[in-house]
Amino acid sequence: MKFLIMNGPNLNLLGLREPEIYGKQDYNALLSLCQKVCGELGVEMESYQSNHEGALVDKIQDCYQKIDGIVLNPAAYTHTSVAIPDALKAVSIPCVEVHLSDINAREEFRKHSFVSPVAIKTICGKGLAGYEEAIRYLYRYLTEK
Repeated sequence: MKFLIMNGPNLNLLGLREPEIYGKQDYNALLSLCQKVCGELGVEMESYQSNHEGALVDKIQDCYQKIDGIVLNPAAYTHTSVAIPDALKAVSIPCVEVHLSDINAREEFRKHSFVSPVAIKTICGKGLAGYEEAIRYLYRYLTEK
């Protein structure tokens, strides 16, 4: 089994960008946590981060018949991109949407997600622990199918 941990704009700046909202741990800490959890489950992990919508869409398309599940934090594209959920629908790969902050408790524009309707689950407001929950949920979803 193989998962892609995919992150959108500015997540490479974790620890620097608004630590009161996104936490003080950096991007490498996030990837280390994901690798640890995937390792415990016997899941191969690939990671990808881009600040560019088209690059994220290209990566999703490239996952077709190569990746079993995607943990996706689309970041700002959550609220603006139609292309990302369209790509997810096209490849039919189960996806768990994850957000470090609680997008429903923030600015009004952040409360709408274009990704949630195509995700099998959305996890918000749990910091890095949300990624662990997302990986474990995706694993259970795929093994219990």
